[in-house]
Amino acid sequence: MASTTKKVLRMTFNNASGNAVTITLPEPKASLTAAEIEAVMDQIITKNIFLSSGGELISKRDVKIVDTTTDDLYDQA
Repeated sequence: MASTTKKVLRMTFNNASGNAVTITLPEPKASLTAAEIEAVMDQIITKNIFLSSGGELISKRDVKIVDTTTDDLYDQA
């Protein structure tokens, strides 16, 4: 049995249609601050870097660092 832990940064935006668009980045720096993340999100919106099927990203909706632990309970013989 083995256990693995992964962290991801999830930045969620509203697009022009009002739908949520999530950008997920693996293994964020431990020293990353909310202010730094919000500054990057503002740049993504201002520079119109990404276009979704519902149009451009127009505002910030949410940001989370998600820490997931997976326990493998079965090893195939």
